[in-house]
Amino acid sequence: MDLSDSISKAVQKTKHNAENVFNSLPDRKELLKLMDENKLEYDPEILNNPENVKNYNTELYIALNLGVYGSDLSVAGVFEQTQESLLFLKCVNSLSQKLGVNKAFDQTMFDRMDTQRDNKDSTLQIITVAFKQADSILKVSNRPATSSLIIAGVWIEGFYTSCKIAQKTPSEGIVKAIINHKDSLDNIIFLLCQNNLCQESIVVLNDLTTISGIMSDIIMQKDIRYTYETIAPADEAVTRLRNKVVNAS
Repeated sequence: MDLSDSISKAVQKTKHNAENVFNSLPDRKELLKLMDENKLEYDPEILNNPENVKNYNTELYIALNLGVYGSDLSVAGVFEQTQESLLFLKCVNSLSQKLGVNKAFDQTMFDRMDTQRDNKDSTLQIITVAFKQADSILKVSNRPATSSLIIAGVWIEGFYTSCKIAQKTPSEGIVKAIINHKDSLDNIIFLLCQNNLCQESIVVLNDLTTISGIMSDIIMQKDIRYTYETIAPADEAVTRLRNKVVNAS
């Protein structure tokens, strides 16, 4: 087997594992249904401040917060917050340029989002496709660790915002959806483990592993009560990690 074949097989393997992460995320239609059923309201306070984008200057924090802002863009989009969406789009564009994946978040993507802004499911799909494209670009350029950190950022922010919503809105359905994040979390941990993370990035992997352990304890409970109190330990753990990520500390 020559070198090009080896690289091609490695790219396909890591791409497959990234697909596992995306495919194991909670179903978009189910999340939209929960939003409608619980009459959830948009809360910008639980999202990352767009002003923070200027603070991300190392590849680790650029990658993580590209994922974070991508997740926040999804939230703003499904709540039909046009002005907020534009702010998060600017953040995503800025960070994607720094990483060299701005082709995934080009004007075509923005135009599609504008055209489909009344279709929440399409908005989420467009953003997901863009992140998959960024993943492919980074894999081909032999930067799988960076790609896995972007995906980790998406997951961290999504889990964090879900927990904050559950804290304010008592709902068994929301708590069940949060617990279902466990599969995608384990896929991300696997993805991070198989890539050569820099020493600074190991903290993210360790914290995600801690959250996975907490989620395992929850799932193993004989009589799970689907209340915020049940997932509170996981919320506390992801909040600590998320603070490190958005504060670049």
